Amino acid sequence: MKKSERLNDMMLFLNDKNAFQLTDIMLKYGVSRSTAIRDIKSLEEIGMPIYSERGRNGHYKVLRNRLLSPIVFNVDEMFALYFSMLTLKAYETTPFHLSIGKLKTKFERCLSAEKIEMLRKTENVFSLGYIKHYNNCEFLDIILQFTLEEKACQINYDKNGTEKTYIVQFYNISSSYGQWYVTSYNFDTKRMQVFRCDRILALKENDTFKAKKLEDIKKVADSFYDKEDVNTFEVEITSNGVDLFFKENYPSMKLQQEQERNFIRGFYHKGEERFIINYLLNYGDNIIAIKPNSLKEMLLNELDTLKKHLQNLSS
Repeated sequence: MKKSERLNDMMLFLNDKNAFQLTDIMLKYGVSRSTAIRDIKSLEEIGMPIYSERGRNGHYKVLRNRLLSPIVFNVDEMFALYFSMLTLKAYETTPFHLSIGKLKTKFERCLSAEKIEMLRKTENVFSLGYIKHYNNCEFLDIILQFTLEEKACQINYDKNGTEKTYIVQFYNISSSYGQWYVTSYNFDTKRMQVFRCDRILALKENDTFKAKKLEDIKKVADSFYDKEDVNTFEVEITSNGVDLFFKENYPSMKLQQEQERNFIRGFYHKGEERFIINYLLNYGDNIIAIKPNSLKEMLLNELDTLKKHLQNLSS
């Protein structure tokens, strides 16, 4: 381990300690007594509030009445953090109240002019692919708050143009292909249900039902797919279809390859037929075969409806 890496790790190691001895450093990092003393002196020089107390065991204390100095990142870590931060630009809404511009400014204030210039040059020639999130999710921060606080709540939800009311407890927030989703425990059905966050019209705390511990909801979530109304499917696709699968897929489906043939195998719940049909439409002529036949018929009916719609469009 290089000295710079060791000092970085040492700051983390000492961060929650009020006192330590030289032997703690020597055993932790496998260094000699003289190296441990030099490392402690280096930490003091970069601002870590350490002071020594006399004694043959080399006793040290860490002042708790001031902030520890910032952790020092190497160049690769700095670039990784910077460009990870920039991916937040893809989100119309995040659970955090922040400005990417202000966040960049604060980040750059911790760097030398040379490092800032290097970052800006890299930003001009290097970009990360991401899916743009266009939909505004008004209650995303409250959803996160209620999830962490394990609160039951009432939501008003836009389901296919009709406003419906649900009593739920949020369990997991996820981002997938341009949308925010929240997996929730439905107190009426006693089952898990997934909601698109941008379609939540109103949200308030509800004390009619006793909120559950997240670990208890996890047990329900683990058995979410072990239900009678789950429909399994198998779709064989071309090699070009494999690329499409990796661009967009969901936890309820897997790609399996057998004897140079490619299969999407998965399942969907009752009421999710339109979702799976719209998903499969993206594959077009990359579909080779579909099972069961009922799914194929639904796909054909959807194509027929789309054809009629296009024919009725005014020229």
